[in-house]
Amino acid sequence: MSKESVNQLDLKPDQKREVRTQFGALCWRRHNGEVQVLLITTRRTKRWIVPKGWPMGGETPAGAAAVEAFEEAGVEGKLYDTCLGMYAYTKEMEGDDLPCVVAVFPLKVTKKHKDWPEAHERTRQWFSPKKAAQLVQEPELKRILRTFDPKTLV
Repeated sequence: MSKESVNQLDLKPDQKREVRTQFGALCWRRHNGEVQVLLITTRRTKRWIVPKGWPMGGETPAGAAAVEAFEEAGVEGKLYDTCLGMYAYTKEMEGDDLPCVVAVFPLKVTKKHKDWPEAHERTRQWFSPKKAAQLVQEPELKRILRTFDPKTLV
């Protein structure tokens, strides 16, 4: 079995006990018959990512991902509780870096707002899943995007 076919997380041995969990949204739509996914830029480095954030009291993991999709990308839609996969990254924090694992949930976009809480801090753009996979840095997120198929959602 190839390494890519297994959903392995890239964590350094000394980070295993420090890892934090976040929840992300793979925001998608059909446009002219083709599936597109929405990426946003990070606030500081302007890298392409999916909307994501920390767990929220009173929200399911998928619900927290949907809140982040609205706050960071200005979109709402049909939420699925199916975890598409997980990816690891290091959140650069002042004074110390924080290893994070992100569980990704699909959100079919039905509403795109012209203004949203982080509109002036981020750029959002639609891409084919294949192009989106080329733009993100995290290997596991690349795989999630490249293999995304909305026909598998229940």
